[in-house]
Amino acid sequence: MIDLHTHSNFSDGSDSPAQLATRAHDLGLRAISLTDHDTTASHDQMAEACERLDLELIAGVEISLLDNTFPRRGGGGESFARGVHVLAYFLPLEPEHPVQQLLARLRRERAERNARLVRRLNELGFERLTLENVSARAAHAEGVGRPHFAAAMFELHPEIVGERTGESWSRLFVDWLGSTGRAYVAKTTLTLEEFVAVAQGSRTVFSLAHPLLNYLPEYSAASIETEMPAILDSLRQRGVAGVEAYYGGTTAATRALMVKLTRDAGLIPTGGSDYHGLFKQDVSLGVGHSGDLRVPDEILDELKAAR
Repeated sequence: MIDLHTHSNFSDGSDSPAQLATRAHDLGLRAISLTDHDTTASHDQMAEACERLDLELIAGVEISLLDNTFPRRGGGGESFARGVHVLAYFLPLEPEHPVQQLLARLRRERAERNARLVRRLNELGFERLTLENVSARAAHAEGVGRPHFAAAMFELHPEIVGERTGESWSRLFVDWLGSTGRAYVAKTTLTLEEFVAVAQGSRTVFSLAHPLLNYLPEYSAASIETEMPAILDSLRQRGVAGVEAYYGGTTAATRALMVKLTRDAGLIPTGGSDYHGLFKQDVSLGVGHSGDLRVPDEILDELKAAR
């Protein structure tokens, strides 16, 4: 069993890399990818822990990009570039490499987004929320993300968002922080095509993270079968090699359908739990939200062959 989508406290997870590696080892995982948001700063600590535990580590990152080919629609019918999350595997780690320079740009844009998000939330009534308060919840300054904002919102303004539960935590992202939320602020201006173009020749392999969350936040089997094939075909044509069909937040039936459609499109069905530790308490490492996620070992072999 493998898990190719996890986060540490270098971004918006709660576990240190060493803690994450230990959990993976104890669970019996064969391999893991630490895919912190827009940074590989956690890689060295993770690599050291994985080597000690005889656990295979795939250098990875989750990046926030824009997809102009399939824009999202606003309530008034207006069109916006769609923000999507993409997983990159086997990427170069040298700071001077163009791929790492793009990651540095994304981190700068994240910091700018965070400042704008604070101002937006203040305007919407979250007057006690400050950037300093949010940042204090992150282990690393460059890793401040929406889960840290959510934690601050529940603590400082329960009169607005209510008591924190698993359900209210998820609802907060829909109502406030997600792409359809009242406080949503786009994080980047970098497109999918731009990042893939810069990575050409580096043997980096790209896979679209949680495809349904990116493109069909409200979905049924019928809508998946109707809408996803064109999206998957377009992603393949634009240099994406895989799609996270084995996603830890979907049901077994949905995963099976997505695996079929991904294979039909000539893409690799990658998979992972999207583990964040305490920031997603209902998601377990390796086995996902429902506890029945099993990402086949051979998926990693296919990704290696795609390099």
